[in-house]
Amino acid sequence: MHVLFMAPNFPANQRFFVRALHQVGARVTGIGDTPVEYLDSELKSWLHGYEHVPSMANESALIDVVRKVQRREWVDRLECTVEAIMTPAAAARAACTIPGITPEQVNLCRDKFVMKQFLRSRGIPCAKNAEINAEGDAWAFVKEVGYPVIVKPRDGAGASGTTKVESDEQLRAALAEAGFGARAAKVTMEEFISGHEGFYDTLTVGGEVVFEAVSHYYPNVLEAMRTRWINPYIITTNRIDSAGYNELKIMGRKVVHELGLHTSPTHMEWFYGPKGLSFSEIGARPPGVRFWDLYCWANDMDLYYEWAHALVHGTARPRPSRRFSAALLSLRPNQDGRIQGYSGLEEVQKEVGACIGEVYLPPVGNRTADVGAGYMGHAWMHIRHPDYDKCREITEYVARTVRVWAG
Repeated sequence: MHVLFMAPNFPANQRFFVRALHQVGARVTGIGDTPVEYLDSELKSWLHGYEHVPSMANESALIDVVRKVQRREWVDRLECTVEAIMTPAAAARAACTIPGITPEQVNLCRDKFVMKQFLRSRGIPCAKNAEINAEGDAWAFVKEVGYPVIVKPRDGAGASGTTKVESDEQLRAALAEAGFGARAAKVTMEEFISGHEGFYDTLTVGGEVVFEAVSHYYPNVLEAMRTRWINPYIITTNRIDSAGYNELKIMGRKVVHELGLHTSPTHMEWFYGPKGLSFSEIGARPPGVRFWDLYCWANDMDLYYEWAHALVHGTARPRPSRRFSAALLSLRPNQDGRIQGYSGLEEVQKEVGACIGEVYLPPVGNRTADVGAGYMGHAWMHIRHPDYDKCREITEYVARTVRVWAG
């Protein structure tokens, strides 16, 4: 099988998809905006070929490159695992008659308004939402549902560009930031759902879920991305077979079915609170922040290999051990500036070093990232333990103890 794979070298774990495709016997031609001479030798060894495009978001350029490869040899699949370029990838599939996720499916997974309208009509519980094309639409929605509300881009990923609004003054500011009054603008608004937030991920093969995982945010994303003193974390549980997750798994599988997803990773955000379980959004892709790496480490498995085997051979038989719960802990600097040093590292290594896996510490002298840079935008650690509650306890201890100093 000949697979075209978009963006094979960035983000960092993209290479693992290429490696896995190579392992299962696929010929892989990469398509990327990085010149070929900047790819490392290991990545090149897994590639059958490579095509450079000036911009991954340029649909016409991407279609031209795909057709160029098709004139040279048969292409079986065009695969994309990065949210920001799912749309041009689907457009190229459609234009070049390559099977896979369609533009219509990508739109349902990216346009927050269309997504929730579609799924709500099929019995999936979602927050009330509205398409906002003019300021009057926003004021009408607030009049209907009351404050607080959420303002977000229709095609954003995660919490990117998302704002919680609790007053008229904040709404005016959010609309101005979105561009209303200065240019034609478009956002979606939702009622604010209080409760605990997490995500449900799958590897789906032939429409059937063959791997699933449930993860929890501490604290919820909006608070985590906007509060400097918090060292937030995400933890994936090894208690997924507990009865308390049954409703979530049923909902997630129904979403996959209703969207007609065939062979694809999926990533679904959810809330659980006073109003019960509520669906938030879905991406037809793996989760961000290299979370598949954490699934592999927690479950003694290679999920990248299983994905590649499903794509190339039509089957996957992952056998997650569920030996560990595992967390990704983000460690924020105390202020903006340049990294000056770290404290607490020796203590946590002495106390819980056996539970710590991969660690990233930006070098002293590096500029700090914005508070909302994301869970891997600062220093971070992987932590695991066989018991979910103990894993949380250890992660909280490390979050309190390790400090990143900047000035």
